[in-house]
Order: sequence, then C-alpha cells, then structure tokens
Amino acid sequence: MLQVTPVRAFSDNYIWLIHAPRDTSQVVAVDPGDAGPVEALLAARGLRLAAVLITHHHRDHVGGVTELLRHHPVPVFGPAGETIPGQPRPLREGDEVRLDELGLSFQVLDVPGHTAGHIAYVGHGALFCGDTLFVAGCGRLFEGTPQQMVTSLAKLASLPPDTLVYCAHEYTLGNLAFARVVEPGNADVADYLDECRRRRAWDEPTVPSVLGRERNVNPFLRCDRRTVKQAAERRAGHALHSPTDVFAVLRRWKDGFRA
Repeated sequence: MLQVTPVRAFSDNYIWLIHAPRDTSQVVAVDPGDAGPVEALLAARGLRLAAVLITHHHRDHVGGVTELLRHHPVPVFGPAGETIPGQPRPLREGDEVRLDELGLSFQVLDVPGHTAGHIAYVGHGALFCGDTLFVAGCGRLFEGTPQQMVTSLAKLASLPPDTLVYCAHEYTLGNLAFARVVEPGNADVADYLDECRRRRAWDEPTVPSVLGRERNVNPFLRCDRRTVKQAAERRAGHALHSPTDVFAVLRRWKDGFRA
C-alpha cells in the first residue's frame, strides 16, 4: 500500500505526493498545478522531490512544473500527445514508469475524453487518473467524444475493485447529489453521500475513493444499468440504444446540474 499525501491547491484541486517505499522522505508529485503549496509541504516535512507525473495539459495540473524544476531538477513524465512544460518523457499506453531507486513503477493507460491525450498511472494498488474519473463522476468533454470517454472509463473500471482512485478534484458532494437524482433508489449512493457530508463537515478529503464502490455509485460507470438508462431516457425524451448514448445524455445533464 502506497503512502500518499494530498496537497490542496486552488479551490478544489488535489496534488498528490507519492512517498517512495524505499525512502519515504522522497516523493513523486502528481499534477502539481501550483508550486507554492508543494514547496511549503516539502519544507515543513523535510521531504525531497524525486520526480513529477503529469496526466494532462490543463494549467491547474501543470502550472507549477516550471517553478518546481528551478529548485528540483527531477525527471518529468507526461502524455506524449500533449504539450507539457518541463520537457517530460513522453508516455503512451503500454509504457511503464520505472523509478527503481524509489521502489516505484506505474503502468500507463491512454484515457482520452477530458483532453485528447490524457493518460493515467496505475501501480501499487493505486490509480492516478487526473480528471478522467472522479468520485461518483467523470471529467467534462473538453476535447474528446462520448465514445472516447466511455472507452476510457471502461478501461479504468476493469481494474481490480480494491484499487484506490486518486483523482484531482474535490467534486464529490456535487457528483453524489447528481447520482442521487439519476438513481434515487440507489441505497449505496445515499449512504455514501451521508458519509462524505460528514467528512467534508470536518474538512476531510473524500479522495481517494475505491474502485469497487465507484462501480456501485458512479452513474458514468453504470450506463448499462436499467435504472440509469431509464433516467437518461426520461431526460432525453426518447429511447437510447447504447451505453454511449446514455453517457452522452448524462454528461450534458451533469454539465448544467446544480446541487
């Protein structure tokens, strides 16, 4: 089990610091959109930055890379299909990030949809998925298509059910509120919403999630379920003939949803 420390940034971002199993004072930063809070935590805890992993090119995920590299000349890894600061080592599905000196290795998955070249990192029982999969939700389609995102989410959903899901935003309460509208009879959603409300009341993160639970509460992973399909058809006002059609309706619905 990895030791992972969240670093809060902006209004709702999480930057993840993965502690090296061979030396927990060394960390790998995932999607450092802001250098300031990362530098502050490194100094406060006596940690050393050893590498940077990037999932996609949006500024709230890469904005701190250049500043971090001024003080920490470490390797950067990122998607081959996107322009990322720091001249990262380009990665595609099937590649492996091996940091043997740290005792870390991650498999790379292509997960386009939110952006065209989005990637995810899987290893040590953890998934670092950027803005593709959220707790009870998924990313908006800024550059990709519904079919691309459905394929990407299916790829992530096929990982072992005990996989910890480290997404990049604290969107959980709004996502679960939407999930409850889509499936008002889903007791798992209701229970999880109550649990996450308690966590947020104590200002605790609701991330990471667990993939097996996501399969039970996340409507975007449940587009083949009768209850989700029926809700999407009511919203659309006509029959929907594939999970991709269901997903497209859900995504447009969520884009305008207010909890």
